Amino acid sequence: MVRTAGTERLVVAVLTYRRPGRIAALVPVLVEQAAALTRRFEGVAASVLVVDNDAAGTGVAAVAEAAQATVVPVTAVIEPEPGISAARNRALRASGDQDLLVFVDDDELPHTDWLHALYTTYRSTGAAAVAGPVVSRYDVEPDPWVIAGGFYDRGHRLGLHSGDTVPSAATNNLLLDLRVVRRAGLAFDPALGLSGGEDTHFTSSLTAAGGRIVWCAEAVVSDVVPADRLTRSYLLARTAGLASSTVGAALLLAPGRGRRTALRARVLCAGLARGALGALQVARAALQGDVAGNARGRRSLARSRGELRAASGRVLLPYARSG
Repeated sequence: MVRTAGTERLVVAVLTYRRPGRIAALVPVLVEQAAALTRRFEGVAASVLVVDNDAAGTGVAAVAEAAQATVVPVTAVIEPEPGISAARNRALRASGDQDLLVFVDDDELPHTDWLHALYTTYRSTGAAAVAGPVVSRYDVEPDPWVIAGGFYDRGHRLGLHSGDTVPSAATNNLLLDLRVVRRAGLAFDPALGLSGGEDTHFTSSLTAAGGRIVWCAEAVVSDVVPADRLTRSYLLARTAGLASSTVGAALLLAPGRGRRTALRARVLCAGLARGALGALQVARAALQGDVAGNARGRRSLARSRGELRAASGRVLLPYARSG
């Protein structure tokens, strides 16, 4: 599309790592929604960007095939440095001529009018960022233990309405006004690249810089959960990793050594208490044959483990690579 005066440029960015099948299926969906947005709004130029975090470029070939004869520009770049922060920062750099950036994950599928909902909420609120809900969709029927444990529940977002302000957000369904991001000099912290929590740190920093993040209940994406992410071992490790990354991000945001020391102490106390309660819950569940109680108790124990490790300076690294 030829850019004219007043054109607002929006890019949908997706990060990928060794999931060529997923990215090949997702790109046409993103292209379709980007094209629809361009048709609906005069003066909007939408495009798609794929950041492949595999130095071998396994996703680039899949993108090239999926993007043949598309009606909107599709670009694929390789970010060889491992880690989610490096890949997200590459997306920021590759979007240097864009006004708006929308992040979505390669294991997600946007619902109908997802991009339209994000963009119209941005236009109506003037917010620096717009976040939307993520709902889990399972490839196979989960074990009742998984459902009872609420491992994929996102209860902290329940009750939110479109236009509500939120203090931080995940980047798996997020629109950013890059003009605000650039003025604030924000980037994803490399220290969180292998642990996670980089999105909480980034969006909390955006809020601290005066940017407003609003919710859009209509901009829904499905998180497609494969069978290997429904095992008990994976879910407990994931819970510990999320707890660890949350604490790690909070420690980076805490101003000064004194505040960080106080935060570590609070987290240690809370983590110990959570672990003790979780252990009691597991013991009681064993006596009663309570599957739900066992799941919730073991989830509490996993969360406690992540909190205690991070508070003691041993943050878990779920994004680390073995080779």
